[in-house]
Amino acid sequence: MSLTKEKIINDIYNHVGLSKTQSRIVVEKLFEISKTTLAKGEDLLISGFGKFVVKGKSARRGRNPQTTEDLHLRARRVVVFKTSGVLRKKINEGSISSQ
Repeated sequence: MSLTKEKIINDIYNHVGLSKTQSRIVVEKLFEISKTTLAKGEDLLISGFGKFVVKGKSARRGRNPQTTEDLHLRARRVVVFKTSGVLRKKINEGSISSQ
């Protein structure tokens, strides 16, 4: 099950004490700040959670797997997420380590 924006708003509403409208405004503003930062090509670091990094991908040749037609994929920027050590540890707590 995925965590949705609506679930985040409800969590803030239930645990922080803000009204539903205020909770929605806070979440929407947080996402707007995040989108603006990434659109400018800047990294977004959230301590204890991770870092969103904007990376450039150069143009390259590709192939449509259904038609095997050759394509030219344009250069673009992508966002990559790197987990913090704290989050990585939390995710792996209790998991069986491979030998």
